[in-house]
Amino acid sequence: MNDVQVPGFLAAAGSAGLNKKREKDLGIIFSRVPATVAGVFTRNLIKAAPVLLDMERIHSGRCQAIVANSGNANACTGDQGMKAAKAVARATADALQIDESLVMVASTGVIGKVLETRGIEAALGGIVRKLDPSGLPDVSHAIMTTDKVPKIVSRKGSISGKEFTVTAMTKGAGMIRPDMATMLCFVCTDIAAPRDILQESLTKAVNKSFNIITIDGDTSTNDTVLLLANGLSGITLNSTESLEAFQDLLDALLIELARMIVRDGEGATKLININVEGGATTSDAFAVAATVADSTLVKTAIYGEDANWGRILAAAGRAGVPLSPAAIDIYFDDICMAKSGQGMGATAEAAVTEVLKKDEFTITIDLNAGKKKARVITCDLSLDYVRINADYRT
Repeated sequence: MNDVQVPGFLAAAGSAGLNKKREKDLGIIFSRVPATVAGVFTRNLIKAAPVLLDMERIHSGRCQAIVANSGNANACTGDQGMKAAKAVARATADALQIDESLVMVASTGVIGKVLETRGIEAALGGIVRKLDPSGLPDVSHAIMTTDKVPKIVSRKGSISGKEFTVTAMTKGAGMIRPDMATMLCFVCTDIAAPRDILQESLTKAVNKSFNIITIDGDTSTNDTVLLLANGLSGITLNSTESLEAFQDLLDALLIELARMIVRDGEGATKLININVEGGATTSDAFAVAATVADSTLVKTAIYGEDANWGRILAAAGRAGVPLSPAAIDIYFDDICMAKSGQGMGATAEAAVTEVLKKDEFTITIDLNAGKKKARVITCDLSLDYVRINADYRT
């Protein structure tokens, strides 16, 4: 897949025997030259060992390799978990012949089980020998857990006549309610940028993408987004024009990946955009959108294609936001289901039932309390979600 190559980056994946459901469960992304790195991590107070290690190392602003595994999150594993994360980083650095401080580590999978490093250490040599410019898709497969499909996108842009590339991959299908879901995301680009500018760009993009999605309301212990910029395009982000061009491309890629996560949600059959308008403040609008998007009753009604708008109104009322029930309007796509807090009757309900049969639609909640708005992207909650998570470890 040549369309996902990034100049100066190599990648490969293999098996370390960690993920019984996947042929490949260990991947490496390697930059031929040390890259500037930015990162965003889970705000869950329970953080996995690889997250804690990366949060220490990212202050240097430099990274040359990411090693990531699925099948074991190495979370809630205490000192043993940190020793394991450092051992993986050290073994990866040795195999690549680079400084250990330039290796970032990421893990995803079962929580509470210490990461067994022997299989990883044994597999690293073979993976390093396979490193290839076309190897990024293999890594996107290796980091999957309950994902049904790999998630990787790539785009090219230009600044002052020079071309640059941004390629990003992510994984995630459950335990998704990002607060910076289990989600990992790795972004590679050949632009050059000071670390503070790169960090600001990544934070903005994450706030527009991963921080507005939810599948089940659970924030993972392992959420990690890393952006590596190796500068080999010869383009430096040092002007308003260059910053805007890069930001637009990065935003678009991460939004696309975020939507892919929701569409691939465990047991999901529908993607729903929850738009809240007329908020007194943006935070009020977001609080209502997030509460409705995470409501189990709303999500199950959508799965059953039941136009139960009362559940939406009830969820809005517990969002901790001052609102007037008699002022709220609710739309499914362009069909008004409730006006001034009252249902619009059987004809409207029949029309909304047809909307609910689609695999993607928008619910708009107008609070009529101001001019601020917010959006959260969510999915329905099906019987398969319970089945997948009831026996996740067994």
